[in-house]
Amino acid sequence: MKQGTKSMIASATGLSIATCGNILNEFLETGEVIETEMEEPNGGRPAKRFVYNSNFAYIACIYASSEGGQHSLTYSVTNLIGESMDDGFLAVEDADATAMENVIESLITKYPDIKAIGIGIPGLVHQGVINVCDIEKLINIPLETRLREKFEVEVTVDNDMNLTVYGFFKKQNYDEDKTIIVVTFPKNNFPGSGMIINGRIHKGITQFAGEVSFLPFGISRKEQFAQLHHPLAFVPLAAKTIMSLIAVINPETIALTGELVKEEHVQGIFELCKGVIPDEHMPQIIVLEQPHDDYMNGLIAVTLESLSYNLQLVEKRR
Repeated sequence: MKQGTKSMIASATGLSIATCGNILNEFLETGEVIETEMEEPNGGRPAKRFVYNSNFAYIACIYASSEGGQHSLTYSVTNLIGESMDDGFLAVEDADATAMENVIESLITKYPDIKAIGIGIPGLVHQGVINVCDIEKLINIPLETRLREKFEVEVTVDNDMNLTVYGFFKKQNYDEDKTIIVVTFPKNNFPGSGMIINGRIHKGITQFAGEVSFLPFGISRKEQFAQLHHPLAFVPLAAKTIMSLIAVINPETIALTGELVKEEHVQGIFELCKGVIPDEHMPQIIVLEQPHDDYMNGLIAVTLESLSYNLQLVEKRR
C-alpha cells in the first residue's frame, strides 16, 4: 500500500483498528513508519495518514557465476520495497566465500542499515551446506551460517534456477497461481531447472528437484556433456529433457536459457516434443530474454521475504 489510514490498513489486513494502531505506534517509534498530513475531513474527525518508510533499512543481494569459466559476483542493494540503491558487477579470480565476504563488508560499510543478505549460487544447499555447485570452492561450505555469524544479519542462500524462475514468475503478475519451469543449458556445465508448481517454488525434500542432468538418458554423464555441446546432438537431448518435465510437471510455460540455447532451437525442440506429447498437454516454450534480470529480481524478492514473518514464508513459498 505504501501509505494508508488505520481503517484502510485494518481493512487490508483483517486486523482490528485498535491492533493496527498499536503496531503503527511501534513502527512510529522505530521510524519504520512516518505519520503525515491529515486527510481532508469528510464531515467527521480527520484521520491520520501513515507512510511506510521504505528506506528504513536495506538488503544486499549477490549472485555468483562461473559462466564461460569467468568467475564473477553481481550485486544489488535495495530498500524495503525493492527499489535499487546501488548495483554492480565484479570479475573475480574465484567467486568463493571470501570474495563474497569482501563485497558484503564494503556494502555494509557504505549502507550500515543493511538488515538482510541474499546469495544466489549455481548449486544446491542441503541442511545449510552447499553440496553441489559449479563453483568448486563453494562445495561443503556452510555459507549461510558463516555469513550470518560474521555480519549478524538475516542470510538466505538459494539456487540460481529457483531464484530465476521465481523472478520470472513474479514479473508476469499472474492473476492466479500457475505452473512454470525455467531450464538452463549453460556452456561448460550441466543443465538445471527451477520450478514453480501452483504458484510455489518446488525444491524437493533435499533441494534436489530440478537437477535434470540426472535424468536416465541411457548414456554416461560424460557422453551427455559431449552431446549438449555438439550442435547436432543438442536439440534431441534438450527435447528429451523438456518432454520429461512436461510429463511429470505439466507446466503452462517452459522458458529456456543458457549459452547453449539459441532462438532457432525452439522450433526443433517443440516439434520433437509434439511427436511424443499430445497437443493438449504441450506448454508454451520460449527463450528467456533477460535471465540475469529475472535472477536478481527473484533473489531480491526472496531476501525481502526473509525479513517477513515465518507464516508469510510458509504461505508464499513452500
